[in-house]
Amino acid sequence: MAGIKVKAKLKKGVVNVKAMAKHEMSTYNQMEKKTGNREDANFITHITATVNGKVVFDASTSQFLSKNPIFKFNFKGIGAAGDTVVMTAVDRKGGKLSGKGKLK
Repeated sequence: MAGIKVKAKLKKGVVNVKAMAKHEMSTYNQMEKKTGNREDANFITHITATVNGKVVFDASTSQFLSKNPIFKFNFKGIGAAGDTVVMTAVDRKGGKLSGKGKLK
């Protein structure tokens, strides 16, 4: 697994974040057809973003996200230019993805 690419822009006090997680996102049905075992499915189950140690985005996800999903969200009141947005994700098999991007 490669990780998460993060871009964050601060404009008029609002931070807009766009992130892409590199992950195959295999569903139960795909794995049942491919290997005959639904338990081989692997997809992102949880993703979190923080700035200065404060959570700004937190989501539980399911198998219904696309391969290499893109997450877009915004927030205000936390962070300034030069701060870092740190994103972490966990998949069904315990694999971890992470990435960070500086606020511009």
